[in-house]
Amino acid sequence: MQNERGEIIGSSGFNFLSTLPTTNTTAARFTIGTTLVNDAPSQITSKSSMGRKENRSSYRFPDMEVSSAAQPYLVSQWRDMEWTEEQRTNLMKTVSSYRPSCGEVTRAQVLLLGPVGAGKSSFISSVQSVFNGRVTNRAMVGSFSSSFTKKPYNIHGQKGEDPTGVVLCDIMGLSNGEMTGLSLHDVLSVIKGHVPEGHKFSPSQPVTCETVGYVRRPSLQDQIHCVVFVVDASKVMSYPKGLSTTFQQLREHISDLGVHQVALLTHVDKVCPDTAKDVTNVYKSNIIQEVMNKAGALLGMSTSYIVPVKNYSSELNLDVNTDVLLLHAVDHILQYADLYFQDNTTQDTELPKVKTSY
Repeated sequence: MQNERGEIIGSSGFNFLSTLPTTNTTAARFTIGTTLVNDAPSQITSKSSMGRKENRSSYRFPDMEVSSAAQPYLVSQWRDMEWTEEQRTNLMKTVSSYRPSCGEVTRAQVLLLGPVGAGKSSFISSVQSVFNGRVTNRAMVGSFSSSFTKKPYNIHGQKGEDPTGVVLCDIMGLSNGEMTGLSLHDVLSVIKGHVPEGHKFSPSQPVTCETVGYVRRPSLQDQIHCVVFVVDASKVMSYPKGLSTTFQQLREHISDLGVHQVALLTHVDKVCPDTAKDVTNVYKSNIIQEVMNKAGALLGMSTSYIVPVKNYSSELNLDVNTDVLLLHAVDHILQYADLYFQDNTTQDTELPKVKTSY
């Protein structure tokens, strides 16, 4: 749909504008929510903006309420999970001993993406709490309208152990339609490894080759090796309708870079009271299974890539079962990070080629 000035107007998370009658699509502009980035690179232009003036409608859930099943639990767990102290110990050893399968890289860099308040920072703090042996908040946690800095958190092993081979990277949240949020251009710049550690994002100052500390020729270590989308289970059916399109367009462009993606479904204790009382009910709950299906539709992702988690928030002490769920999520992430190394390294340890021309 066009207005009288020839602008293409859509209801999705990204807004694509062009001026008629020109047919040049390389100067398309992108936003997540209402954050505008000028002169975005042509290689990240969405298919809907490449000469086709179409309005891509976002996904709408057929049922906006989670149906209450007659039986609150399934007969058996719909995913196998051991809830024991031994399983917790085994998972801690697996994560602590993890090292990337590529000799050129010493740590796997994982980028967490999601709306503000979805639980990205809380997940990082919760995982670190497991290894610290007590609940701690290292990452900045809270419901802020925006967060600005690219900050990597190296997950340290237990006392006396070396740091693990995984780094969780937290950046500002995706916009829900306000004047905050990352642009598609900036997200891809982070994944490609161009954005320096500690960079402060600003909607009015997109990342360019003139950005202070800009990495012109990123190495494999500089790049992101797995992307984790984080969504709040209690908000899956109330997120703005354009967010589904935002997620799916992000996934399309990230996939083009060869980076695997998984998802975390946070705050599962808020949608299922029985899981709030006992986290071992998470894979027996019909409610959570249905919410996970909704999350898969929101993301355009199979539920096999999605894992539920319960972050530590008001607790003062650790819980074995909560730890198992968190550690299982990290192990799930690392499996896909290693797939990236397998896909992008050869016998000669040749680095993957990353386009640097914008």
